[in-house]
Amino acid sequence: MDQINSTEAGGVSGVIEHKAYARVGLLGNPSDVYFGKTISFSLGNFWASVKLEPSHHLVIKPHPIHDLVQFNSLDHLVNRLQNEGYYGGVRLLMAICKVFYKYCTDNNINLQPGNFTLSYDTNIPRQTGLSGSSAIVCAALSCLLDFYNVRHLIKVEVRPNLILSAEQELGIVAGLQDRVAQVYGGLVHMDFSKENMDKLGHGIYTPMDISLLPPLHLIYAENPSDSGKVHSTVRQRWLNGDEFIISSMKEVANIAAEGQSVILEKNYQKLAELMNRNFDLRRRMFGDECLGAINIDMVEVARRVGAASKFTGSGGAVVVFCPEGPSQVKLLEDECQKAGFIIQPIQVVPSCLNDVDLKTLSN
Repeated sequence: MDQINSTEAGGVSGVIEHKAYARVGLLGNPSDVYFGKTISFSLGNFWASVKLEPSHHLVIKPHPIHDLVQFNSLDHLVNRLQNEGYYGGVRLLMAICKVFYKYCTDNNINLQPGNFTLSYDTNIPRQTGLSGSSAIVCAALSCLLDFYNVRHLIKVEVRPNLILSAEQELGIVAGLQDRVAQVYGGLVHMDFSKENMDKLGHGIYTPMDISLLPPLHLIYAENPSDSGKVHSTVRQRWLNGDEFIISSMKEVANIAAEGQSVILEKNYQKLAELMNRNFDLRRRMFGDECLGAINIDMVEVARRVGAASKFTGSGGAVVVFCPEGPSQVKLLEDECQKAGFIIQPIQVVPSCLNDVDLKTLSN
C-alpha cells in the first residue's frame, strides 16, 4: 500500500505526502484471482509518490511527463502514444477519490469539509508488471486517509479492495495481491480462499520478516515491446471448469503455501525449486505466445546460469535468485548485458503500517 510515510505535516493544515512501492510476486501468482495463495513483497527500487496540499478548489494536477498534452509535432505525439499509451495518472487519482468518497458515505464515515490539490510522481518503469498504477492509487488513498483523519476508521484489510475498486472503475483487470503488498509493505503471505473471500470480503494476510529472504535480483527490459500480445483464455477456461487449469492453479497456490514454510526455515535451495516450478506451471497454462518472447527470454537468461527465475507479475520483469552466490550473480550480469536487459539487486522495503493502522487489523 502506501508507503513509508514520506509524509510531511499531518492534518488538514499541512502538506501530506506518501509513497507506495512497486511490488514483486515471489510465489503463487497468478493464483490470487483464482482463490489461491501468494507471497509478495514491496520493492524499494521503485515507487510512486502522491502529494496532497490543502487548496481552495479540489484540483487533480496532471504530471508534466506522464500526462503530457503538448507535443513538438504529430510525430512526437504518435511516438509518445506508441511507447507510453494513452493514459497517465490523473484518471487513477480521480477514481480513488470517487471510491473513497463512496465507501465513506456507505459506511457513515463523516468527511470534514475542505478541498485539496493532488499531484503525483513515479519512477516505476512502465509495462514491467511491477504494479505502477496501483502504487499511485495506494499512495493517494493514504493521503486521503490522513487529510480526512479517518485512518483509524478504515481497516487495513479493506484498503486493498478500495484500491482495486478504483482500478476496476477504469477497466483495469487485476487481483488483490499487488494492492495487499503495497498497503502492508514488507513481505506478506496471502490466502485468498473462497471461504475467506465470501465470509470476510478479503483474504487472510500474514506479514513475514523480510530478513528471512535471500539476496534477490530484478531483471527487466527497457523497452518491453513484446510483452505478450495474445489475449489469455485461462480465466474463461477456469470458469468453464477446465480440469487442467483448475488443478494447475491449485498447484500454483500450493507453491505459496509450501513457500511460507520454506522461507521461515531459510531453505533456499527449495525456494529456488519453487520459483522455477511456479513459472513452469504458468507457462503450461498460458502458452508462449501469450507470455511473450521477451518475457520468456528474461526467465531463460537467468536459467542459463543456473539461477531460479519467474515473473514478478504478469510479465515485463523477472525476479531471480542465485543460490550459488556472488559468482553466479556475476555470470547473470554478463548474460543480461549481452541480452540487453537491465539487472538490479532487489531492495525489500519493510512494513509501512503505523500504530494507527495496526490497531485496525483483525485479530
